[in-house]
Formats: sequence, C-alpha cells, structure tokens
Amino acid sequence: MNSFLTKNIIYPLHERLMQRPTFAYVEELERSQWFSREAVEQLQMQKLKVLLQLAAAHCPWHAARIEAAGLDLGEHAPFPTLEDLQRLPSMTKHDAIKNGDDLVWHDVPGGAFKYNTGGSSGQPLIFYFGRWRQASDAAGRIRARRWWGVDVGDREVYLWGAPVELNKTDRIKQLRDRLMNQLVLNAFEMSPRNMDEYIEAIRAYRPKCIYGYASSIALLAAHARERGMGLRLPALKVVCTTGEPLYDHQRELIQEVFGVPVANEFGSRDIGFTAHEVPDGQMLLMSESIILEVLDQDGCPVAPGEVGEAVMTGLCSQAQPFIRYRTGDMVRQTDEACKAGRGLHVIGEVMGRTTDFIVREDGTIMHALAVIYVLRAVEGVEEFKLIQHAVDRIEIQVVTNPRWTPSSAAEIEHGIQARLGDNVRVELRLLDAIPIEASGKYRYVVSHVALEGSLETAASGAKK
Repeated sequence: MNSFLTKNIIYPLHERLMQRPTFAYVEELERSQWFSREAVEQLQMQKLKVLLQLAAAHCPWHAARIEAAGLDLGEHAPFPTLEDLQRLPSMTKHDAIKNGDDLVWHDVPGGAFKYNTGGSSGQPLIFYFGRWRQASDAAGRIRARRWWGVDVGDREVYLWGAPVELNKTDRIKQLRDRLMNQLVLNAFEMSPRNMDEYIEAIRAYRPKCIYGYASSIALLAAHARERGMGLRLPALKVVCTTGEPLYDHQRELIQEVFGVPVANEFGSRDIGFTAHEVPDGQMLLMSESIILEVLDQDGCPVAPGEVGEAVMTGLCSQAQPFIRYRTGDMVRQTDEACKAGRGLHVIGEVMGRTTDFIVREDGTIMHALAVIYVLRAVEGVEEFKLIQHAVDRIEIQVVTNPRWTPSSAAEIEHGIQARLGDNVRVELRLLDAIPIEASGKYRYVVSHVALEGSLETAASGAKK
C-alpha cells in the first residue's frame, strides 16, 4: 500500500471508525514529551484525579479502597500527589482475578472489551480495556517509532505469534495488516525452512522497521548468519524487540546481522505499552499514560540504582482501572534525565522474566508464547508451569481456581497437541502451589530439549 495513503487516509479512517482518539493523542504526545519533568508530573496528577473519580463512580472495588484511604476527589479539591496515591494499597493480579466485575466499568464510552494476559507470569488474567487504552498503546508506539525515523505507513515486518487456524476475525486482521503496510511472520513456526522463507520475504518487502519477540529475532539472525543469508537492507532503520528481556549478546547478534540499531520495548497486555528505547540508549517511560513506582518487597520505594518491582497506574485504563498494580516485572530505578531534553521519566533497566523455546518433533522451534496462549485461554487455570522433557513429552503443573471443570484438562491437552502434534503426551499435575527454580527465579515455560549450535546461544539468556 502507498505509504502516503496509509498514513493520511487509511490508518486515520480506521481509528475514527473504531472510535479511538489515536491521532489526536499522538499530537498531544509530540508536544508533551518536551515539557519539563515538573510539567509532565503535573499532567500525570491531572489525569490521575480523573481516573480516580471514574474508578470511584463506576468500580465498586476501587471505590471502597479510595473511600478507606480518605482521598478527596471533589471538583474543587486540588490535584492528588504521588503521596496521596500511595495511601492506596497496591493491587495484585490475584486482586484483579478475584474481584472480576467489581473492577470493570462496562458502560465506559466506546465499550469495554474482554482480553487476557499473555500468561508469561504463570498466572493468566482476564481483564477489560477500552478505546482510550487502545489509543494510548497505538499513539505511544507511533511516537516511539518516530524517534527512530519510522512513521505511520512505512513498511514494517512483525515477527509475531499467530493462531493455529485462522478464523474470520484473523483473516480480517490479515487484510488490515496489508493496508497498514505490516507484514506479519509467524514466530510460532520457526522451522529452518520457514526461517529461510522469512528471510526472503523480509528482503523482498524492504521494511523500515522489524518488530518482534527479542529471542525470535535473535533466532532468525543466528539462522541467517549460519546460512550466509544477508539481511542488511537499505531502507531498514531499526529493529524493535519486545515481549521479554533483551540480552547483550542478542543485541550484538541482531545488530551484526541487520546492520542497524536495536531498540527494546517494555510493556504488557494488562498495563499496555509502557516504555521504549531512544537512539541514545535510554529507556523512556510513556509518562503521559503511566505512573511508575519502583518498590521493594515491603512496598517502599527503592533508591536510584537499586532493583525493585514495577508498580504501575495506567492513566488510560478507564474500562478497568489498574491503580498501583504490581506487574511482577523487575526494573532498575534511576533518577536520570532524558539526554535529549524530554521531560519523560527514564527507566534504568528492565530485568523482566525468562522463558524458553519449545521444540516440535519435526524440528520447528516455537516461542514459549505458543503454548502459553493455550493455557491462558482456560479459565480454570490460576497459575501454571510447563516443562518440555522431550519433543513428545510435556509436563504441565496447574494451580486451579473455582472455574476449573472436568473438561478443563481435556481442553489443555487438545490445545497443546494442536500446537505440538497429536503424538505429544501431556502429563497434567494439579498442585496447591508451584515451586520456584533452585536458582530462585520464576520460569513458567522450561524446555530440556536442546537447540542446535548457535541457535541455542541466540535463544539463551546466558551467552555461551
């Protein structure tokens, strides 16, 4: 599609039809990023007051907590401060799961849409988001791409997950991708033959940006280097990675093969697009949409340079407010200012979580999300851990919730076999709690099936 048509007609028309104020918000973000830090924080407090007012009016669970904290949200009351916000207890994923409809504003303008988390934390979450959250995510990414010289309508390749079978909605999405100049390649089907085809498709498409899971792009880069297949493309400006930690050796490999910088993204399904790397190497928070607190295990702010849990308030989460939400992601606190003069907050380092690849009997390498997607769709699963002992043997540990039914086990087995093959033996273990690794780390998908050669190094969190 002609990039001018996509940028100026097709994408704006699409967002208007979807009742999303994406492009109006982009214009706001382009201005507000240059505010002083003090002005950015004042904007945050203005938006926080509106969010708290909506939560108190439409979400009973939040309303009770706001009342107990004694927050004054009256029309003539001053804007809240960060200290006022911290009078509210933090909110956990378990709180969100347990309290369901008491957290949701179903009549939010534009509608509330059901969604679920990727489940990389081992604890799936069904939640709702609205048009403003969608617009915030899209507008934030548009601004972040512009930091790297990529604009709406420029060609992008997505190395992303795809369903086993395409339904009507998926086919509509495929058409939309074409109209938006986005080529989507399936990160869940990384066989050597498919990776050869992906490399040829990328060459032919001539993208300005490549976007996808960090480990999947590193895997493709390692494959291209082994095969001597060049991926240095004249139009390419940046490779954007997301979904998991980006390790230094993966960054080096991707930059070597593609010949352009790598920019890491930080976000989640429940909170949304959170932060993105800029050309000078800093990770900038989307401060206009998110308040970030970095807290220790006792709920106290950590000092600059220390690591703590990212606790976030989504300022555009009107449909289901996430207020002081414990994300489970670990980040390093910093008091740095943006080197380019933006007032946005800087995140020192995103530590994230670790998952593995899964290998199918035919040698296809699948991103962990391919099986996580199966488990997160089963409402009776409270927490899970999947262990691949062999290409034909999968162990799944599950902590159930009250929605677990006798058919849930069959649903899991069918879903895993649809991904990995009918010959795979699925061993389901129902537990009261899932133990952590001996290292103390939480890993929710573990594979004991080795990848070959440099592919294992590319996928690994530790350089070989």
